Amino acid sequence: MLNHDEEAIRGFRALYHSYGYKRYKMSKFEEYDLYVANKSFLASDNIVTFPGVGGRLMALRPDVTLSIVKNAATGAGEIEKLYYNETVYRPEGGELKEITQVGLECIGRLDDYAMGEVVLLAARSLALVDEHYLLTLSHMGIVSAILDEAMPADEPPALRDKLLGCIGEKNAHGLRALCAEAGISEAATERLAALMQLGGAFGDVVEDLRRLCGSTPAALAALSELENIARMLELYGTSSHLRLDFSLVNDLQYYNGVIFKGYLRALPSELLSGGRYDRLARRFGREGAIGFGINVDLLERLGGVGDEYDVDVLLTYDAGVDADALTRAVKMLCESGQSVRVQPAGAPVKLKFRQQLSMNERGLEIGE
Repeated sequence: MLNHDEEAIRGFRALYHSYGYKRYKMSKFEEYDLYVANKSFLASDNIVTFPGVGGRLMALRPDVTLSIVKNAATGAGEIEKLYYNETVYRPEGGELKEITQVGLECIGRLDDYAMGEVVLLAARSLALVDEHYLLTLSHMGIVSAILDEAMPADEPPALRDKLLGCIGEKNAHGLRALCAEAGISEAATERLAALMQLGGAFGDVVEDLRRLCGSTPAALAALSELENIARMLELYGTSSHLRLDFSLVNDLQYYNGVIFKGYLRALPSELLSGGRYDRLARRFGREGAIGFGINVDLLERLGGVGDEYDVDVLLTYDAGVDADALTRAVKMLCESGQSVRVQPAGAPVKLKFRQQLSMNERGLEIGE
């Protein structure tokens, strides 16, 4: 049988292809300048570099999204739907790690359907791996709109970043202390604190969210987007796995819309993360973009048949066995959906298998 991560990659690719996404292939290298200019978008600023042809400083790719947005061929009014299966390179703990990442990007003129489709595909990707999954959803448009109303006009941008940090940590004490220091009103402070604590099934908390949005146009527009996404997931029967969580925040320099993370019950951290990042896309002349990535290497931590056995059938054969007969036996087993390891009788066996068969002059027999 295939390993769990290999099965998942094959399933992801089939899913994205079925929605009309095209496979995108890229180089392992990019010019270092691309990452320097967008360092805060990266998960880590530790980038492995080397001198390239012509004296250019090159980097092993630490991120896929930047490369795709930079190179996507979209014109005015167009939309490009791409998926990828790539390796990224990140230093961790003093070592260079190769991380297998699968994901997709929808780039260009986005509407409610395009956004909903990407979030839906995120949910369906998680479901391919395990039916016990959770997709948490937030919206930087709502967070930004409420922050804008709360912050005094003359406050430095650093205050916004500090407040976002408190929201992400669910640090109510720190949030209130910052607001008091900045002269933010008690009503605005409590509105931010309530948003930070808001979480639960969409239907259970949407009215509380509506009250927090009040009459703020930008917040209400963002709420409408969330409601459209929730309806789309409900049509596909996946809405029971959806949760709102407004402690989920990201860098407002890049992200302006819906953001989300996906979890499996058996994993200690998120498997999937994504969001809408129009501000980054516009740096490269694109109208907008939304996407997500999956850390496939985390799937190795999952148990299952792929970890228990290396192969379904070990087929050994005696010297002098007819090669055509052996080929027909292997073909039959493979066509029945089983994986087969073929080797001469008596050769050392260094793998785990479900069943052993042997081929000799009498034909195909069940092994000992």
